[in-house]
Amino acid sequence: MAVRDRARAQGDAAQAWSPRLALLVAATFFMEFLDGTILTTAIPNISADFSVPAADVNITMTAYLLTVAVGIPISGWLAERFGARRIFCLAVAIFTVASLACALSQDLTTLTLSRIAQGAGGAMMVPVGTLVVLRGTPKSELLRATAFLVWPGLLAPVLAPLVGGALTTYLSWHWIFLINLPLGLAAFLAALRLVPSSAGDKGRRLDWPGLFLTTLGVGALVVGLELASSHPDGPWAGISAAAGAASLLAAVFWMRRASNPLFNLDVFRTRTFRAMATGGFVYRLTISSVPFLLPLMFQAGFGWTPIHAGIMVAAVFIGNIGIKPATTPLIRRFGFKAMLVFASLASAATFALCALLTPETPQVLTFALLVCSGAFRSIGFSSYASVQYADIVPAQLTSANTVSATLVQLATGSGIAVAALLIRIFDGLGSFPQDDAGPYRGAFLAMAVLMLASTVDSVLLPRHAGAAVSRPAPEPAEAQPRPRPAEGHAPRQ
Repeated sequence: MAVRDRARAQGDAAQAWSPRLALLVAATFFMEFLDGTILTTAIPNISADFSVPAADVNITMTAYLLTVAVGIPISGWLAERFGARRIFCLAVAIFTVASLACALSQDLTTLTLSRIAQGAGGAMMVPVGTLVVLRGTPKSELLRATAFLVWPGLLAPVLAPLVGGALTTYLSWHWIFLINLPLGLAAFLAALRLVPSSAGDKGRRLDWPGLFLTTLGVGALVVGLELASSHPDGPWAGISAAAGAASLLAAVFWMRRASNPLFNLDVFRTRTFRAMATGGFVYRLTISSVPFLLPLMFQAGFGWTPIHAGIMVAAVFIGNIGIKPATTPLIRRFGFKAMLVFASLASAATFALCALLTPETPQVLTFALLVCSGAFRSIGFSSYASVQYADIVPAQLTSANTVSATLVQLATGSGIAVAALLIRIFDGLGSFPQDDAGPYRGAFLAMAVLMLASTVDSVLLPRHAGAAVSRPAPEPAEAQPRPRPAEGHAPRQ
C-alpha cells in the first residue's frame, strides 16, 4: 500500500497545474450546488402541476441533499479504485441524464427518484473533480487553484433565488433542470480532454464497516438538520442527530484501528487541516445562514416584494466577485492567520449591523453593507479552502479531500437549520415586541456571537500557518554556467 501511495504521489506531482481543468471542476461544482437550492422558488409551480400540497414537494430537496451527503464518503475510494477520470466523467453523465429525467417527470414520485439519481452524480462529481485538481497542483499554485474552486460555493446560494425565480416566472420549472443538459454535455466533453487518465488501484479494498457507519452517521445528521428546520417541535430531530453523532463516533473508533480504513484520520494531526474542521466549520455554518436569513427578513420583516429582496441580496454576490481578484494577494501579503481573524471579525460585525437595519435605512447603506459582507465572506472562504491542504502530504490527499467535502456539506446544512431554529426561539421569546423583523434581528445577533468562536480558533493558529502556500519558497535559480576564462589567460585552479 505504501509503495502504491508513493508511486501515485510521484505521478500526481508530475502533472502540470491546469487552470482550464480547475475552471471545469468549478463549473460542475456550481451546477451541483445550484441544484441543491434553486428548486425552492419552483415549489408552488410543481405543487400545482402535480396536484400535491406544497409541503410535500420539499421531499425532492431533502432527497437530493441527503443523497449528496451520504454519497460523498465513498467517492474517494471510487476514485482510487477505478481512476479519478473515469469516475468524474461517469458522475457528470449521471448528473446530466438525471437532470433530463427530472424535467420529464410527471409526478412527485418520479421527480424524487430522479433527484436521488442527480444527487448520486453530484456526490461523486465535486469531490472527485476537486481531488483531480489538487493532485496536479503544486503548493506554490494552490491559492490560484482554490480561487477557481471557491466561487461556486459563494455564488450559488445567492444566485439560486434569482435564477430559479426568473426561469419559473418566464419559462417553467422544467427549465431549472433543462439548463443542465448543455452544461453537462459540455462538461463531459471537456472532461474527456482535460482530466488526466490514471489507472485505478485494483487491489484497493473497501472498508465496509467504516463506510456503513460513516454513511449512516452523515445521513442521520442531515435528516436531523432537516427536521430541526421543518419540524422543530417534535423529538425526532434530536433523536436523529444524536444517532448520527453516535454513528460517526463509532466510525472514528473503527477507522483508528482498521488496517485498511475508509479515511486516513491522521489528517487531523495536521493543524492547518484541523482548522477547517473547527473554526472553519463554525465559519461556514454562520456564513451559510445569510442567504437564508436576509430574504426572509426583507420580505416577512420589512414587507418587501420578492424581487426587491432578491436585488438587495444580490449585493452579497457583488461583494463576492469584487474582492476575488484581491484575495490571493491579500493572503500572500498578510498570511492565512491574519486573514482568517480579519474575515471572521469583519463578518461578525456585518451580522450585528444587519440586525440594526430597518425599512427606513437608506437603500444605499443597506446595499453597501451587504457588499462588504460578501467581500469578507469571500476572503474567509478562500482562506479556509487553501489553508486546509497547505500541509497535507500527497498520500493523505484523498482522505483529506473527502473528509473536507463531507464536513462542508454538514456545515452548510447546519447553517440553515440553526438559523431557522433561532428565528423560532426569538419569535417565541417576544424579545422584539411590535417588530415584524425582530426574530431575524435576534438570529443575526446570535450568529454574530457564534462567529466569534471561529475568531478564537483562528487566533490560536501558529503565526506562519500554511506559509508553504501563502509564501512559497522561491524556485531555485538555474545553475549559471561558469565564466569562460579571458583569452590568453589560464583558468584558476
